[in-house]
Amino acid sequence: MLQSFPTPPTGITKESERRWEANYRLVTQESGRLFLMAGDQKVEHLNDDFVGNTIASDDGDPEHLFRIASGAPVGCFAAQMGLIARYGRDYPKIPYLLKLNSKTNLIKTADRDPVSLQWQSMEQVHAFIRHSHLNVVGVGYTIYPGSEYETQMLREAAQLIHDAHQLGLLAIIWAYPRGKAVGERERDAHLIAGATGLVACLGADFAKVNPPVDKSGAMDARLLREAVASAGRTQVICAGGRETTPKEFLLRLQEQLVVGGTAGCATGRNVHQRPLSEAIRFCEAIHAIVVQQEPVEKAISHLGGTQT
Repeated sequence: MLQSFPTPPTGITKESERRWEANYRLVTQESGRLFLMAGDQKVEHLNDDFVGNTIASDDGDPEHLFRIASGAPVGCFAAQMGLIARYGRDYPKIPYLLKLNSKTNLIKTADRDPVSLQWQSMEQVHAFIRHSHLNVVGVGYTIYPGSEYETQMLREAAQLIHDAHQLGLLAIIWAYPRGKAVGERERDAHLIAGATGLVACLGADFAKVNPPVDKSGAMDARLLREAVASAGRTQVICAGGRETTPKEFLLRLQEQLVVGGTAGCATGRNVHQRPLSEAIRFCEAIHAIVVQQEPVEKAISHLGGTQT
């Protein structure tokens, strides 16, 4: 049964309200919770996340992402519009989220405050949806609160969210405090709560954040409560982070949902760095926790006994 289903944003047509609600129901699979599969690391991390000793050889081919998203019960698959344009024709049933800004990891924060500006206009997005006939459910955009360039990103994000809602699309904001003014506080719970409140003021539907850590550097799901409260009607989802064991990932995810009060997860490396069949089974386990709200012990059964 659908839970925590918000009303559509104000100031759009009735037809856009219907589209927005249909997209929300689709990506949350009538649960009010989102399992987003992230593929935007092709730009963000270049090839670092796709080739290596512990990474499945399948991951060297961009199509691996689409094979997983096509065969797994993900709410939506986020990637750059250009990549989707190259492969989407062969995978038309995937719910796509267009990531409209991205930057590489070559310029480090120590060298310059981060800035990531929009690649495509919303007019181009509208044309792409109209002519591709793909199932595009929303758009995504990253902001870096604390960067000296934050004003540019906030302005673009606000306009993008407004225009997306006019088209009946969802808007998801990746919010990562970063820059010289932030320093070592990127994972500070109070600062992350400030970022989710900022995303709420932009009018986004979901805020994707890195989970906060305590003074020892450990993730504590209780620290998410301030961020969830600060976001209000904007739902909070956590990034999956670096590759870890399936059981550790699932236990952490359940704590974020149950203890922290988040509304889902956004997972990239922990999924696509695995061989296809293993990645799909792992997605099924994540879906069991996020959407079906199964306990970890039961969700693990989806792994088929081949993953630890």
